[in-house]
Amino acid sequence: MEIILKQDVDNLGHKNDIVTVKDGYANNYLIPKGMAIIATPSARKMYEEIARQRAHKEEKEKEKAEELAKQLDGLALEIGAKTSSKGKIFGSVNTLQIAEELNKKGIEVDRKNIEIKEEPIKEVGTYTATVKLHKEVSRDITFEVKGE
Repeated sequence: MEIILKQDVDNLGHKNDIVTVKDGYANNYLIPKGMAIIATPSARKMYEEIARQRAHKEEKEKEKAEELAKQLDGLALEIGAKTSSKGKIFGSVNTLQIAEELNKKGIEVDRKNIEIKEEPIKEVGTYTATVKLHKEVSRDITFEVKGE
């Protein structure tokens, strides 16, 4: 069954994409939750009109994301955490701390758009995280976890 997504769905597609899914997934999950609509001919026409209007807006958003990505290139963060004498962290470092450090540097990024590759972080060291700025623009940043 072909559907039009009304919002981003992980591992499926982005808002306003036309995707093919199994009937049960569409009828029992996506459509009742308001995440998608059936791709009827009238819905397709509406989608095409929306797509034309959004193309210009999307391009501006992508340009802003690329400018932000340039600021992230070569950026190194230091995150302080309370540690034991052996270098183990009490608790763990998560995306919230990374987002706060980026905000201190003047780069505003939602913590939901940050993905830490080596979760959970429970030791002092250097790690990598991916910051998704746009559906086509993402950057890897390195951050060092230091004991306080």
